[in-house]
Amino acid sequence: MSKIGSRKKAKAQGTAEDVSTKVAQEASLADAVEVSPSASATDATEEVQKAPAMVTTEGVQQAPTTEVTEGVRTKAPLILKILAVLMILIAALALPVLVLVIVSLIIEPAEFTDYLSTTSFVISMVLLASLMVSAVLGAVFGVNLLRNKLRAARHISEVLIVSTIVSLICDLMLDGFSAPILSYLVRFIILIVVATYIDPALSEERKLQRKLRDMETLTEAEDGTLGRDRSGKGYLKLDFFNIFWIFVIGCIAGVIIETIYHFMIFGNYEDRAGMLYGPFSPIYGFGAVLMTVALNRFYKMPIVLVFVISALIGGAFEYAVSWFLEFAFGILAWDYTGTWLSIGGRTNGYFMIMWGVLGCIWIKLLLPYLLKLVNLIPWNWRYSVTTLCAVLMITNGLLTLVAYDCWYQRNAGEEPNNALEQFCDTYYDNEFMENRFQSMSIDPSRATRN
Repeated sequence: MSKIGSRKKAKAQGTAEDVSTKVAQEASLADAVEVSPSASATDATEEVQKAPAMVTTEGVQQAPTTEVTEGVRTKAPLILKILAVLMILIAALALPVLVLVIVSLIIEPAEFTDYLSTTSFVISMVLLASLMVSAVLGAVFGVNLLRNKLRAARHISEVLIVSTIVSLICDLMLDGFSAPILSYLVRFIILIVVATYIDPALSEERKLQRKLRDMETLTEAEDGTLGRDRSGKGYLKLDFFNIFWIFVIGCIAGVIIETIYHFMIFGNYEDRAGMLYGPFSPIYGFGAVLMTVALNRFYKMPIVLVFVISALIGGAFEYAVSWFLEFAFGILAWDYTGTWLSIGGRTNGYFMIMWGVLGCIWIKLLLPYLLKLVNLIPWNWRYSVTTLCAVLMITNGLLTLVAYDCWYQRNAGEEPNNALEQFCDTYYDNEFMENRFQSMSIDPSRATRN
């Protein structure tokens, strides 16, 4: 069995080296065939022929193959240059208008905040920022196309796709399905087509890089080191994958702890979730992430120091969350006034001790088992599953904040003034919010945001 494992590992490492070499060859070829804007197709072919020979994993030199060079495009066709000119003109017309709006916001913000709710104002600011980014990058994109810098244009087009999606979502939240939505969809489709056409070699390079990453992940999985910090400076590798699943597990564990604690003290069940959907308490999720990041390099330190640092981090974070909820929404989620070492009623000595104990258990006992639990996700699914779950969690979190804001507005006697607030009034009314967030009470007079 050990021989079979060694053969698998050697094969995976060999494949990873092959892919790594091929990625390097792709990048070298892209640099080798870069030509001036005025170069002809014949010139481009000559540049490819002059490109240095590549060294394969077997050590034999080979000339660049036509399979790779077929993906290299050196000049933008006429239709793309027309598109480039149009994007530069649109940017030239849009930028002055956007700058005037921003200047007006800076000089007299009250003109906007007086008739816009907080949610509408924030969404409008995000929309304005995304439109500004689209205008600036649209002009840069057009210039790069005109100068036949197709690789740079491809990268910029991908950022433009993201800013278009952000603008579309913001417009939907403000006005629902209106005329501008069609223009965003048309721009999105055009950018997708252009990005795919102008530099297909980049897609191939990224595919090879993903294959290399998968081979490295497979090797780590077989070695039993997947998720560990290979530098030895900390216990866990603090990448997005590990941090996200630490957050999720912390959220779920927090709900379980809070529910058991409430039942033992008061003898009845109370929903202790902090988000619209799912058994998630984000204060515990963020607390777990903060303690992991702060203590990852010091997981071998004396338990007393782990306890003190965990207690301080947990108490400070609990205070900050309580202050934010009350400041922004008039929500009182807990009140420790009159208890031992109470700090403004937002945290106290008992709960700081609890955070210290939880930190010790988390860092000293649970991290190895947490890593094993996370690694139950098949290595070849881990990135796609994590991306999907992260999108759902972020959506859940943002929608929860909007629902809090609409709850505040209803209790303050304010009418919804955008499509998103109308949606929340329909599906997340006062009865729903009071039933879902049973430990919270809301009073707009407590809020100090206005």
